[in-house]
Amino acid sequence: MKGSIRISEIFGPTVQGEGPLIGRPTVFVRTGGCDYRCHWCDTLYAVLPEFREDWTLMAPTEIMAQVERLSGSTPVLVSLSGGNPALQPLAPLIALGRQKGYTFALETQGSVPQPWFAALDWLMLSPKPPSSGMDTDWQALDECVRAAAGGPHCAVKVVVFDEDDYAYARRVASRYPALPVYLQVGNPAPLVTHSGPGSEEADLDDVMERFRWLVDTVAADRWFTATVLPQLHVLAWGNKRGV
Repeated sequence: MKGSIRISEIFGPTVQGEGPLIGRPTVFVRTGGCDYRCHWCDTLYAVLPEFREDWTLMAPTEIMAQVERLSGSTPVLVSLSGGNPALQPLAPLIALGRQKGYTFALETQGSVPQPWFAALDWLMLSPKPPSSGMDTDWQALDECVRAAAGGPHCAVKVVVFDEDDYAYARRVASRYPALPVYLQVGNPAPLVTHSGPGSEEADLDDVMERFRWLVDTVAADRWFTATVLPQLHVLAWGNKRGV
């Protein structure tokens, strides 16, 4: 269907678990499909083509009807996630939702710039560090930043597992000095199958140990403009899907 959006899941209201909007009540609209294959991806069911049969083609009006049902028709933040939601034709959905008083935040790795980024309220660029196994297209990331100019609040978020990831985050920050930077401690992905994650439990001791390491590293480096965060949803619900 022309103009349809490939949807993996819509759920909420819950809270945003990471980045500048952490703790904000939100409804998640998760799209299906991605141009990346990160080693530690925790949403492979929204990425891999073998899960395509679980995705649904939906018109913007259908998506907004579901969002309104979940929110009780009370305007709330809508978090556009994936996969890579920048692959989907989201402009009509954003326009329709904003007419109804909803605000929109989108997170993408910054590999596919879109002119409709300017219509968002928030754009979170999350380029993937070395531990992901992916290479950054810096030109595409630059174009994503330019596409958001004069439009949404724009921020950078980098997942950090180790020293190489931390050095990468410093490189990203120096490239975009005008953008606030959020560092998120990495959470190893659970095994994902058609029946769901292999385990809904997260190793919180490991996550918090690496969080403390990241805090100490930032402090020792005197990088006082960075914001260091865990994934709030992992602390609250582990690797459980749909919260």
